[in-house]
Amino acid sequence: MPTDLPYAADAEVSLSYDELEVLKLQYQKELAQSHVTVQTKFNYGWGLVKSPIRTHQVEGVRLLQDIFRTEPTRRRECLYYLALGHYKMGNFEEARRFNNLLLEKEPTNLQAQSLSSLIEKGVAREGYVGMALAGGVAALGTLLVAGLIRRATRK
Repeated sequence: MPTDLPYAADAEVSLSYDELEVLKLQYQKELAQSHVTVQTKFNYGWGLVKSPIRTHQVEGVRLLQDIFRTEPTRRRECLYYLALGHYKMGNFEEARRFNNLLLEKEPTNLQAQSLSSLIEKGVAREGYVGMALAGGVAALGTLLVAGLIRRATRK
């Protein structure tokens, strides 16, 4: 899904397996010691959200939402990556909600502006798919009714 938007690179660029593994090992090490720092949790969540693998994205969003809920001083830095994670998972309304919160705080944030464009394109694409499905169902229903009427008039 290449884009001509200059600041939306996070939507398409993932960490390498080795880079993500470093973040994972640090997170697991701290988890085993029963004390995960907010920075380690953020770093791992950030890396997971950037992944093309949906289960990684879900876990990354979960970690970032936990930080967002429990660490008021770190909310701003979570907003963009929460919006990005939801966007990548196709949760466009949630993506829009988090991105709009960021844009309220930072209206000139170019990353958030470009992500907003991607979100709106996703919403439009989802709408087109919905209309196509509804049209297909309507056409199928019409064919079934026509078949039933035809069958009833033959008897």
